[in-house]
Formats: sequence, C-alpha cells, structure tokens
Amino acid sequence: FLKTFERSVGNEGGFQNDRNDRGNWTSGKIGVGELKGTKQGISAMTYPDLDIINLTDCEIKDIYYRDWWVKLGMDRFRPAIAYQMFDAAINHGMSNASKMLQRAASVADDGIIGPITLGAIKDIEINDLLLRFLAYRLSFFTDISTFDRYGRGWSRRISHNLILASHDN
Repeated sequence: FLKTFERSVGNEGGFQNDRNDRGNWTSGKIGVGELKGTKQGISAMTYPDLDIINLTDCEIKDIYYRDWWVKLGMDRFRPAIAYQMFDAAINHGMSNASKMLQRAASVADDGIIGPITLGAIKDIEINDLLLRFLAYRLSFFTDISTFDRYGRGWSRRISHNLILASHDN
C-alpha cells in the first residue's frame, strides 16, 4: 500500500482550488455547492463534508487506505496492476477503473471485480494487461469534455505510469 500510495499522491499533487474542475465543488458540478478544492487527490466532490485544505498527510493516507485500497480489495491483484488500478480508481472513480480493467482482460465490463475478472487477469500476460489497461485509460481521457484544458497533464500521468509499469512488470 505505501509504495502505491506514494506514487499516486505524487501524481495528484498538493492543494488546488480550480473553479473549472468539477471535483473541487461539493456537488461535483461546476458552480454548484461549495468550492473546497482537492488535496493530494482527495476531492470536495467525493468528500463534501471534509475540510479539504486542512487535511493532514496522515489523514489523507488513512482515507486512501480505508476508502480506496481496502474497498477495492487491492490485495487481490498482482503488484504491477495494483498500482495502475489504484491510480485509475482515484483518477476516474472505482467503477470506471474496474470497467477499464475488465476491458483490458477481455471480460464483460460490468464494473464488478469478481471471480471471472480475477481469473482473467491472472491468466493474461502482465505486460499485455498493463498496456491494454493504460490504453483504455488514455482513451477514456480523450472522451472527457475538459480534455482540451487538462489533457496535457493527464497524458503526462499516463506516460509516467507506463514508465512505472515497465519497472513493475
């Protein structure tokens, strides 16, 4: 968890309060609700009741472990895909990340990681799984309406994750 956490937090960066980013609003809609921002990936959209700007590193780590690592059952995955899945879940949401993993494993993309998906990801060669998964992530980004605004940073994230995948495989 700690290695994965450090990598993902490194992708997310510090506090930001971009009015044009829906994740910074408590409602998840630009201009609706309270603008609280995002800190190391912990967003007002996902955690509207938290004081985002004043979250400590320890609190952020606890949130990621409890609400993301454990909830996603990350111990079920090979380490090389665990980081990629965790990073995608933080960036795109758990359901979207699960569907991307399922597409990469060539199983039905219902967003539920069960025995069929787990069997498929164990049977596929890890490099193929990593490359397919990251390709689905990049494709997902290009379909987001704010790609023109944030796409360069998102593309850098995938580039960085490809390099990490080459070390992890």
